[in-house]
Amino acid sequence: MNNQGKIKPIDIRYEMKKSYIDYAMSVIVSRALPDVRDGLKPVHRRILFSMHELGLTPEKGFRKCARIVGDVLGKYHPHGDTAVYGALVRMAQDFSQRCTLVEGHGNFGSVDGDGAAAMRYTEAKMSKITTQMLRDINKDTVDFVPNFDGEEKEPSVLPSRFPNLLVNGSTGIAVGMATNIPPHNLIEVIDGVLMVIEDSEVTISDLMTKIKGPDFPTGGIILGRAGIKSAYETGRGRILVRAKTDIEENKGRNTIIVTELPYQVNKAKLIEGIADLVKDKKIDGISDLRDESDREGMRIVIELKRDANPNIVLNRLFKHTRMQDTFGVIMIALVNNEPLTLNLKQILVYYLEHQKDVIRRRTQFDLDKALARAHILEGLKIALDHIDEVIRLIRASKTISEAKESLMSSFDLSEKQATAIVEMRLGRLTGLERGKIEDEYNELMKTVNYLKGILADELVLLNIIRDELIEVRNKYGDTRRSSIEKNPYSLDEEDLIQEQDIVITLTHAGYIKRLPADTYSSQKRGGRGIQGVTTKEDDFVEHIFITTTHNNILFFTNKGKSFKLKAYEIPEGGRTAKGTNLINIIPLASDEKIQAVICLKEFAQDNYLVMGTKNGLIKKTSLDKYSAIRKNGLNAINLREDDELIGAAITNGDSEMLFVTRNGYSIRFSEKDVRGMGRTATGVKSLTLREEDIVVSMNIVTPEEELLVISENGFGKRTLVSEYSLQHRGGKGVITYKVSAKTGKLVGARIVKDGDEMILINSNGIVIRLNVAGISTTSRNTMGVTLMKNGEGDNIVAIAKINSSDVIDTDEESSDGETNSEVVQENSAQDGIKEASVNENQDIDVVDNTTDKTEE
Repeated sequence: MNNQGKIKPIDIRYEMKKSYIDYAMSVIVSRALPDVRDGLKPVHRRILFSMHELGLTPEKGFRKCARIVGDVLGKYHPHGDTAVYGALVRMAQDFSQRCTLVEGHGNFGSVDGDGAAAMRYTEAKMSKITTQMLRDINKDTVDFVPNFDGEEKEPSVLPSRFPNLLVNGSTGIAVGMATNIPPHNLIEVIDGVLMVIEDSEVTISDLMTKIKGPDFPTGGIILGRAGIKSAYETGRGRILVRAKTDIEENKGRNTIIVTELPYQVNKAKLIEGIADLVKDKKIDGISDLRDESDREGMRIVIELKRDANPNIVLNRLFKHTRMQDTFGVIMIALVNNEPLTLNLKQILVYYLEHQKDVIRRRTQFDLDKALARAHILEGLKIALDHIDEVIRLIRASKTISEAKESLMSSFDLSEKQATAIVEMRLGRLTGLERGKIEDEYNELMKTVNYLKGILADELVLLNIIRDELIEVRNKYGDTRRSSIEKNPYSLDEEDLIQEQDIVITLTHAGYIKRLPADTYSSQKRGGRGIQGVTTKEDDFVEHIFITTTHNNILFFTNKGKSFKLKAYEIPEGGRTAKGTNLINIIPLASDEKIQAVICLKEFAQDNYLVMGTKNGLIKKTSLDKYSAIRKNGLNAINLREDDELIGAAITNGDSEMLFVTRNGYSIRFSEKDVRGMGRTATGVKSLTLREEDIVVSMNIVTPEEELLVISENGFGKRTLVSEYSLQHRGGKGVITYKVSAKTGKLVGARIVKDGDEMILINSNGIVIRLNVAGISTTSRNTMGVTLMKNGEGDNIVAIAKINSSDVIDTDEESSDGETNSEVVQENSAQDGIKEASVNENQDIDVVDNTTDKTEE
């Protein structure tokens, strides 16, 4: 037989290369790697869709796994039944998946490595949360593709109404690559998606404030955050996981109880390994070893000899067994059928884009359905409006087709409308039925307008995604199982920084520095001081406060933006050094300046951040809204064009506020008068300002405290807060100081008590430290006494209070009712600081009134 022209010679090297690449891509795309959108491999997706088609919903009965596997094999997945059943079993194991997608009935294996019973014995159905994976799949939310033989259609991806890739993780070995994504907590992951919805520029560090780390179904203790950070930032990392143990003492003997193991550790093999180590004398001190695990949970009992040190034995167990294990994170997933290594934010962004597409397609489906029904109703309305003519036309027609043609030509109807009219029952001709048609049509048009609004406005679309994610979170979320603790074998950057009390100064030109608090020494009232900061000409110290190296520093600008630094990140300077320009540390705009600074240890959820503006507005927002401030800043308040931020404070939600103005007026009102607002809200009116007046100070007060007010010419007085009657927010207030040409206008006001000390700074840079006890207490409408004698042309430009309590924690209140470490900007000192002493752990608040000079 002549085969000439039928046989094509091919280079075997080319053929092997091409065939291997085709095989590799088939394994990567069709078997081993999950899709970034639904977190499923094809076999898992086909199992869930097949169960959906079989109607195996949570509220219905179980079905034999053999039936499910057979359906998957026959329709969608022409591979081995062992592979399909193995995938189904894993989705039902609560020690393999964080949120099981299959509810199993029968023996589905154990943490001891026992295999599941044969598929003819076990039964299964979808778990409750799986309904969210398939929700709205019948509304054209995803693409369907032909199956292997073209007889059926299968989804290319599931709607996945929660981020399954992170929640349940995924493990797979492809050709030349592998993926190993750990499971996470549903609540944390959804909170991460909500953070991306709220701010598309959110950083991975910000996301880590919500997504703490993996949350393994078997619990365990994650040691350190370095591996988590690496995995989230680069897509690769090594996470150290340790068993959860307790040491119990009974009759002079210690017993180690193991209640949780690292993820994917075989309990039976672990116990066998420990026994071998004891037998080989690699671990001494163990007298008995047994497994007491039951339905209530895991319990491995390791009894020790009487003279054994339990901590030494435990450390050896961690070293030589899988009671301490490493989870190697490789976050590779398919993006448009291409394998990519993804960081945490990319996974969330791709998921969010998928949800946008799902909601758009669902909305379009509902819109098309609503428009189609409205179209029919419009035809029925026309028919009812001309019912006699319609009946005449239909009676005169010989066939249904002829009747349709007559209706279409006479009333300009579509074929669908004509069909609906011809098929309309006589009962629809009653007045009641006509009213129902009208009502249905009006409701449909409302629905149509709503659906069009979703498609036209992405913000509305995102709000729908947000609401539906919150619904899933609230319904299916649970607490973390894996705790995260410091790694005893590694140190974070902060661990290397000694915690000590420091003074931080910031000048008007933006030069900042820190130095130890014991740099300063105390003086008596009237002292002249020594030089503490050298500044360039025309510069002056604007902020001075005390904190510790480990605390957070929040900076608020006149434009309403906020920035966050750790105190140790501020460069240390010498006593007379001018410091480092703040613009080298945080990205300030050319027309932006720091107006308020707050020191705090942590962002407590039950605390609030209250902000005041020059034009008398006040805003209250939950403090935790400011925990994730990115490096390029965050909008803290939405200011009006002619307004500026002048102060900020931390409150507990049940405080009283006292605002003081430059012309000597004040108002005291309850914080409850101010409702909680969003992070970017503008605020509400605190008081009604008189002409040419501005707010200079905002304080948190109690009736038993005293308010110290200080004028620009160096006069001051103390007055009981109880003399300021409690008013409703928005009033004009009462007189707090008798302003005159002799006293000058007010530069600031602080809540004080005996034992506190004040630092006054004048325009010549001279600083004096006074004991509050030496300042007279008088009524509201008085001038007070001289606190500082100024030279000709000098005036007070800054005041700072030193608390006697010497406490810094932010979420506790000091004895005078004022939140510790609160920083409120007061005024500025020109030409540098001439040093005044400060004690350790002091809380100095500084409030800016430089606008006084320009407006006067």
